[in-house]
Amino acid sequence: MNVETTRFGVVDVDGNRVITFPAGLLGFSTFKTYALLQPDKKGAFFWLQSVEAPELAFVVTDPSLWLKDYQVPIRREQMEELSLEKPQDGQVFVIVNKYDQALTVNLQGPLVVNVSTRRGLQLVLADKRWTTRHEIIQLGAPLQAATA
Repeated sequence: MNVETTRFGVVDVDGNRVITFPAGLLGFSTFKTYALLQPDKKGAFFWLQSVEAPELAFVVTDPSLWLKDYQVPIRREQMEELSLEKPQDGQVFVIVNKYDQALTVNLQGPLVVNVSTRRGLQLVLADKRWTTRHEIIQLGAPLQAATA
């Protein structure tokens, strides 16, 4: 399947990497179909690229790479919506943002994907341990030009 993107041009995507979010994502409910792009086979970051809007894409990561104690509680009706037999059958992603000089992740709005049906759902967690801007990487200070 060819997916048009503003960042990478037209990308050929395997159908197994296309995820449907029937309810969309928070703030983007009209966009339901996304392709999971992996720019680097060994990298920890992916692009969740809208199939319907070339300019809409999110950087996502697996939170277990950054936080060993992060768990996403999934209610029974959410499990049914995703057709999950057990929570472990779902893949969890979180959206990455750059905030000041850090990369942060939104731990209150994880994405859960049934890897066999490629159906996803964005959850909203009430657990106050997790924030929308949990820092995972501190970026270096920007270089400044030397003055004469």
